[in-house]
Amino acid sequence: MAEEAAAEVIWNKETVPKVMKIVSSTLPQRDLITLLLVSPSIHRTLLSHPSLWLVLDFHEMSNAGDRLVSALSLPRYHSVKHINLEFAQDIEDKQLENVKSKCEDSLLDLEILNLNGCQRISDKGIEVVTNTCPKLKVFSIYWNVRVTDVGITHLVKNCKSVVDLNLSGCKNITDKSLHLVADKYQELESLNITRCIKITDSGLQRILLNCSSLQNLNLYALSTLTDEAYKMISRLPHLRFLDLCGAQNLTDDGLSCIAMCKNLVSLNLTCLFGILGVSDRCLEVLSSFCSNTLKTLDVNGCINIKNRNRDQLLKLFPNLVCFKVHS
Repeated sequence: MAEEAAAEVIWNKETVPKVMKIVSSTLPQRDLITLLLVSPSIHRTLLSHPSLWLVLDFHEMSNAGDRLVSALSLPRYHSVKHINLEFAQDIEDKQLENVKSKCEDSLLDLEILNLNGCQRISDKGIEVVTNTCPKLKVFSIYWNVRVTDVGITHLVKNCKSVVDLNLSGCKNITDKSLHLVADKYQELESLNITRCIKITDSGLQRILLNCSSLQNLNLYALSTLTDEAYKMISRLPHLRFLDLCGAQNLTDDGLSCIAMCKNLVSLNLTCLFGILGVSDRCLEVLSSFCSNTLKTLDVNGCINIKNRNRDQLLKLFPNLVCFKVHS
């Protein structure tokens, strides 16, 4: 019995920590939490690695607001860097107010906040949550029609270091928001304003003037933009991914300017209703600048590009591997 007890002690003190260190680095957070209940030794081992508790993932979970408050009240999450509430249920302004009042210090190191699909959050919720996370770098609030320019004003005021911003589907933001973003986030690397239908050339132009570090720009379904704005995309020397799906007013002149983005890897030009102003001529210009970098090119919506089958495109862009972005 004594030998068995000694062997168990060695197992718990030496073997378990080594195994858990390997396994825990590959397991989803929810599975890690389950492992806490297996045994006291596993519980101690997992808690001894702070790096395992930098993420809170409540993706599509019910009662997510109360779960968030409960989790942030635990010591192991006091330095959390990433919170994912994408399509989580029961997330409203009042839950974010509870987080601020009860766990404000736990968000001081937060760098990534995903509120995609949390449609009950308003400008007030944005004000509350951004006021508690000054180190935020990545903010995403896709598909929220309650957020307006007021919410974006709170964001840029409270969070000075954002480099990745997803406002896709926030249909009530206007050029005012983009002006604020352009003036405050000049180191911005990624911007998604898909279906922000109140945005005009003015808002995009301010972004293109000020945010020269942009690498990813998603302008999907913004049919009101014109070549006056598209031409200025040439000011982005680091641009790699550009989505212009639905760019009905884009012409050869605009795309010829975009071709000057020599690091472009992915370009989406498809459109359900057709992009009429783009022809074979601009593809030749694009090839002269980007033939070696482009790996994704979708021109299925450009009905005036006649030479657009796979073999014809590969002659101009030999490194293409993807010919269709949106099904």
